[in-house]
Amino acid sequence: MSEEFVDLGSVTTPSGVLVLGMASWIDHWPELGLPLSERARAAVASGGGHLWEQECEAVAVAAAGDRPLRVRARTAPSWYTDEPTISLLEVELALPWTGEGNAPIPLGDLPVDRGGMVLGDGSGLDAWTGIDGEPADGLADVTYWGLHADDAHARFGGQRITMHGAQGGPWGRLDLPVVQAEALAAEIEAWRGGLRGEGMAVSVDKHTDRYAFQRAGWHHPLMVGAIEVGGCRVLGIDWEPADHSMSHHGERALGQVYPVTLEADGSGGTVLRWTIRPEDADEEDGYR
Repeated sequence: MSEEFVDLGSVTTPSGVLVLGMASWIDHWPELGLPLSERARAAVASGGGHLWEQECEAVAVAAAGDRPLRVRARTAPSWYTDEPTISLLEVELALPWTGEGNAPIPLGDLPVDRGGMVLGDGSGLDAWTGIDGEPADGLADVTYWGLHADDAHARFGGQRITMHGAQGGPWGRLDLPVVQAEALAAEIEAWRGGLRGEGMAVSVDKHTDRYAFQRAGWHHPLMVGAIEVGGCRVLGIDWEPADHSMSHHGERALGQVYPVTLEADGSGGTVLRWTIRPEDADEEDGYR
């Protein structure tokens, strides 16, 4: 594994509570009782810890509220795609270390959500809009692909949408009013008629927070994107689908979970670390 850290940007936590959680479920917390902000504050009052109810999981810790918090990562090649993937995520909390010696403080563990992970303010994330939410800006993107996509482009226009460095991405039109986006998709659907399989596929993606961070990471080598949620700077971390399927598929149900700790940073401060792949792990060890 690379010993070098990669700078991923920063987050802001004006409430003094940092949350690392599963992006697919951030907006589901209120449906299960208390909102995320209240659960996170309660965990921090006890020194920080793991939040878990049904499919919703997160870790909450105290963090400085008066400055951006630096986020870094170490990477390792995916054993499946051989592309760099995040093997250790680290957040500088800008708080003094108060642990016993340098022993890490365990906070629990988290699976890698196939819908991505989110780092952000515990109160700000109460405003998170998930995949079924409505976009604050009223906009959506339309993309289409498949065997007949070039013919569709000749008829309906648009631009080539490049994602994650891949050549020949889908055609599409970005930043349309939702009503216009849905009407365009319906036109394309009607035009393609009974085409099946690879013939044509059309997607309308509203600018929810869930989609916005994924779009923000289209051109980041580690699929990391920064957005604003609830007046706070939030980082979203997406996963390459094939790598997730082969490395993290099944998530908690199949024991694919990874430890989260508070640790001393070596200069008197505290960092949050999520160790997705141990430094000595390799294929011969059967690490997946």
